[in-house]
Amino acid sequence: MTGTLYGLGVGPGDPELLTLKSHRILTSSPVVAYPAPDDGVSFARSIVAEFLHNDQVEFPIIVPMRVERFPAKDVYDQAALGIASHLDSGRDVAVLCEGDPFFYGSFMYLYERLAGRYPVQTVPGVSSLMASAARLGRPLAARNDVLTVVPGPSDDDTIRGHLQSGDALAFIKVGRHLERLCGLIAEAGLTGQAAYLERVTLPAERITPLSDVPEGAAPYFSIILLYRGAEDWITRLPVASA
Repeated sequence: MTGTLYGLGVGPGDPELLTLKSHRILTSSPVVAYPAPDDGVSFARSIVAEFLHNDQVEFPIIVPMRVERFPAKDVYDQAALGIASHLDSGRDVAVLCEGDPFFYGSFMYLYERLAGRYPVQTVPGVSSLMASAARLGRPLAARNDVLTVVPGPSDDDTIRGHLQSGDALAFIKVGRHLERLCGLIAEAGLTGQAAYLERVTLPAERITPLSDVPEGAAPYFSIILLYRGAEDWITRLPVASA
């Protein structure tokens, strides 16, 4: 009998957004794995730190945080080998993933390496996209609106096409692409319909109209939400609440 691999979505940052199922599995798993940068603390671990206990084995997956490409395949190959050794010994492994495991989540790379050999359960989590809409106080989409998720690194022509045809757009992975994205949105005449959000649900959360964002790079955990569909949603900043 092998252990079971669990992919746990731990949400956008607020520990209270962890689902009951993820909490149950997290607290009962003998091994907890999570992505961690090579020069800082693991964000995924920090979300659930208060729920971990001393007799759990922690397995950090060190992912270099670099602008240039790095051998990500090697990182996940080695992580899969280490996790497999625990599974082969009959120990369940809970892998933490910010947001949702299958929405641009790192867990998918372990899933593709291990799902064919071990039992796997994936537990969905609250994505930053859903949390951002809730904090902004504006629906992402409604009725027949088409929601388009656009990665910030996409090329300019691709982004222009989405801006021309999309009803509701969510720009993720904004980071160092902020100025370029702001320029393309302004070019399309849609700045007034866009909001900027960073570190949603965290103490350092910031939500503002895109027009008020200063020039420069944005933090990794930032999103631009834009709406140009048929509904008359009002863009407004939410009242801060606990």
